[in-house]
Amino acid sequence: MRISGAAVLVGTFLLGAVATEAVAAAESIPLPVPSPRKLAQAVPAVRPVGTVPDRTADAAPAPLPAPGAGAKTAAVTPVAAPTQPGKFDGTQRALIDKVSHYLSGMQTLVGSFIQIGPDGGRTEGTFYIQKPGKVRFEYNPPSPIDVIADGSSVVVRDRKLATQDLYPLSQTPLRYLLVDKIDLLHDTNIVSVSADDVFVTVVIEEKQALTGTHRLMMMFSAQDLQLRQWTVTDPQGYDTTVAVYNLDPSKKPDPDLFKINYERMLQ
Repeated sequence: MRISGAAVLVGTFLLGAVATEAVAAAESIPLPVPSPRKLAQAVPAVRPVGTVPDRTADAAPAPLPAPGAGAKTAAVTPVAAPTQPGKFDGTQRALIDKVSHYLSGMQTLVGSFIQIGPDGGRTEGTFYIQKPGKVRFEYNPPSPIDVIADGSSVVVRDRKLATQDLYPLSQTPLRYLLVDKIDLLHDTNIVSVSADDVFVTVVIEEKQALTGTHRLMMMFSAQDLQLRQWTVTDPQGYDTTVAVYNLDPSKKPDPDLFKINYERMLQ
């Protein structure tokens, strides 16, 4: 089975870009530039840039401009990277501690998402998080895909074909968002921290013997430190970005949303 967008989302990381503002003004969000590497089939050299304005929970997302539209993005002033891995100054540690506190305090989250793949392709849907370990991404039609984590495993399910692929949750970067409590400074390998008036950005690097090196870039609102966006870079250098908006941290998802039918895997 081939599930391009969802498989990339799970295989590299399932968390992405969030684009909302606490004010009515629109906010420009930088989305990934596809790597100019060779594929079996050529990947268009596009540069998607998204703008998602603030809206009510039932409002439809604003359309992203066509590749090359060139929406202007806010410049990021990075906090100096450590001279050695794991060595951060006081300002960096304070930022990391604040992000860790936010992620640890977030127990449920419901909202909408926009995913931009390495080729610039865009998909949308709704997501549900219930910590520890549970998440569901429902892709809007025409995509038939659901991604579900039940606390131990993740499945990429194709509703149309009635098939699903199974992954251990422990082997996906999803665990960073779904673990009950996290101390990013000690539980992850942070390679850079940056901040400006719009975003706080944390980049985590993960090296695995079998799959290579992945990078996860998480972006949080500088005003309230809510998750705004994440981008996963796979070992080949391709980026997948997910943007979340219409966030509701008070809504309690239905537990049935996170159930996986393991009997289907035996058929």
